[in-house]
Amino acid sequence: MPVQRPAWNRTGSPVLNPNDTATPPEAPLPPEPAAPEPPRTPVKRTRTGAAWVGIVVGAAVLVLLIVFMLQNTVPVEVTFLGLTGTAPLALTLLIAGVGFAVVTLAVGSLRIGQLRRRIGRGDRAESQGSRAHR
Repeated sequence: MPVQRPAWNRTGSPVLNPNDTATPPEAPLPPEPAAPEPPRTPVKRTRTGAAWVGIVVGAAVLVLLIVFMLQNTVPVEVTFLGLTGTAPLALTLLIAGVGFAVVTLAVGSLRIGQLRRRIGRGDRAESQGSRAHR
């Protein structure tokens, strides 16, 4: 017996025969939901990653410093310890900032040295005693 194919009209849709008793095609089933992905384990931070972030931040600060220096080239009068002179505003502020950083590094280094000497002597009772009072 030959297979009957539906006739097609000019619009491209099949011509339906009202005498046809065939069952309509079933609607396709919705796709099954995908299995949930296993939770991702966080990537551990490394020293290399921290160094990379430090380099990026340092480069951004240097770019901002260059822009600042280019925008503040007006000469100002500076007096320090009895000496007087003129210098660009940006250079004056940069020297003041570097001086502040040097003082901060010196004080921090002294404190680190003090703590290392305490640990080296075995003077842990004093440092642990301060924790007991908290």
